Amino acid sequence: MKIIQAYKEDGKIWNYFQQKETLENPLVLVFGNRYLLEKPEVIADIRKEFPYENIVFGSTAGEILCCHVNDDSISVTAIAFEKASYVVKRENILDFDKNAVQLGEALYAKMPKENLKHLFVLSEGSFVNGSSLINGLETQLSASLSITGGMCGDDARFEKTLASYKEDPKEGEVILIGFYGDNLEISFASFGGWIPFGPERIITKSEGNILYEIDGQPALDLYKKYLGEKSNELPQASLLYPLNVTPAGKKDPVVRTILNINDADQSMILAGDVPENSRVQLMMASVDGIAQGAYTAANLAMTNRKNKPELALLVSCIGRKLVMSQRVEEEVEQVREVVGENVPLAGFYSYGEMAPFNGSTSCELHNQTMTLTLISE
Repeated sequence: MKIIQAYKEDGKIWNYFQQKETLENPLVLVFGNRYLLEKPEVIADIRKEFPYENIVFGSTAGEILCCHVNDDSISVTAIAFEKASYVVKRENILDFDKNAVQLGEALYAKMPKENLKHLFVLSEGSFVNGSSLINGLETQLSASLSITGGMCGDDARFEKTLASYKEDPKEGEVILIGFYGDNLEISFASFGGWIPFGPERIITKSEGNILYEIDGQPALDLYKKYLGEKSNELPQASLLYPLNVTPAGKKDPVVRTILNINDADQSMILAGDVPENSRVQLMMASVDGIAQGAYTAANLAMTNRKNKPELALLVSCIGRKLVMSQRVEEEVEQVREVVGENVPLAGFYSYGEMAPFNGSTSCELHNQTMTLTLISE
């Protein structure tokens, strides 16, 4: 596997982490600030610098490259496999009347199945229900096949996100990358490091990712009581106090970020489904706790690997970045310490992370986690 990585700030020159060379049919991952990806001259510059066919674009809430976290930049990772191969497919949620389940089913149906080892998703992050998208992708999925990935970001603005394959970045796109080959070794993990606090309650009214009532009380009203003065900073303050949700019949909780609030009906819009009868608790975090969570995720991803990873794809959450602030690179450094100093790191800060729980292949939508996909051939 050959990997070339570079990044560029607006109006400046390209900075390379490896010696620049021409690659044969690479998969090119471009993660960048949404404002930059909207500029035709920026896209033209990327295509000139990386004149390859298979380019995947995604907007972010921060770019991860090497052990750095960049803002307002473009980061590029070009991956040329020696033995393995890849296939990229795309659909747009607007073509499915925003039905993410149908989109997921259609997208997976497009993917060749022979020797398929792993799927990586890069999804629009503003109005695609990530839980429903995963459900659609897994409708016909083999039990041995795993999915990881993430939802695109837009810093802390939450205005719109962009993604694309081959085409210029646009709204509504969902990209699916399939990795193929018996020689591939792909491992993954996801972990948060957030701490539940307060009483555990029951979700008594919800619809999809909209939470209406907890313990028979208006959800937003109850949430504001817990936040106190910080409730004046909603919805931004909710990124620092997500919900720990354990669906009925499941033992593993998922963390849910609150994306928006509706004062009219006292509801909260979350980044993934919150089924009725789920147990729910508020959560909080410290910088050290989040950094330790990244360390734990990396150790889980390295468990039982036969070979050293040649690439680590990191998807972390905007909420973690806001908590860590100037110390945000510490969680990336924790990952690097575990996977190896010389392993290229690439990824982004997201509006939702996708990975199975440890020991499972069934994918879940997570928030506020560090999710890793480690690849070698």
